[in-house]
Amino acid sequence: MKKLTDKVALVTGAGRGLGRSYALRLAQLGADVVVNDVDLASAKQYGEALSAATVVDEIRNLGCRSFGVEADVSQKAAAAAVVERTVHKWGRLDILVNNAGGGLRPPGEPSEEEYFRFIMEINLMSAVHCCLAAKEPMLRQRSGKIINISSLAGLRGTEGGPPYSIAKAGVAHYTRVLANELGPAGITVNCIAPGYILSSRKIAEGMGAAAGAANHIPLGRFGTPEDCAKVVEFLATDLSDYVTGQCIAVCGGVAT
Repeated sequence: MKKLTDKVALVTGAGRGLGRSYALRLAQLGADVVVNDVDLASAKQYGEALSAATVVDEIRNLGCRSFGVEADVSQKAAAAAVVERTVHKWGRLDILVNNAGGGLRPPGEPSEEEYFRFIMEINLMSAVHCCLAAKEPMLRQRSGKIINISSLAGLRGTEGGPPYSIAKAGVAHYTRVLANELGPAGITVNCIAPGYILSSRKIAEGMGAAAGAANHIPLGRFGTPEDCAKVVEFLATDLSDYVTGQCIAVCGGVAT
């Protein structure tokens, strides 16, 4: 039996990139996976080669149940609705991976304050909203694994600009606070902080233009989505049952 057979997972921002790799890894371990994204077909726009039409189809092809929910989880009501739909359909929620986020500017010409607020909402508040919604079913179960996605930028404060770095630092600290709160109920809360990861063709092209940057990574290469998914596997399974409140940098040894 696979480690996550009969477990239910929800992965936000899972239509492409790192979120997709997390969703597929959990399915490979036997979990049924709810795929959330604002655009479930976004992988094609970023040049990712899926083995099926969508990530949902990829998961089903692995023999696990899956359905997709297009929703912006930076909005409290939307995040609550995604969790509610998961529990209503499958009766439980065992694993939550808060991957939704990003550093792009919103459409138009936002002021610096508007941009700051936008970045905080999609990176920090999306995780907060989903965690608050997921707490209730996990508390009823007296079990659960919450995995938040921070960033090397949140640990170093030197990449991605101030709003992004601050938001991701907030994710890491929120992880520690929530771990203290939920630990007595048997719920673990951890996060990972990816470094320089080649998560799509477009990102790979951008990093390729600065290939010399890999020379500053002790392991001598950029990371892959699979590198991050392996750590998510550790945090989602019984291998990490006595690990909570931690932020694990997946960065090839870059100083944090």
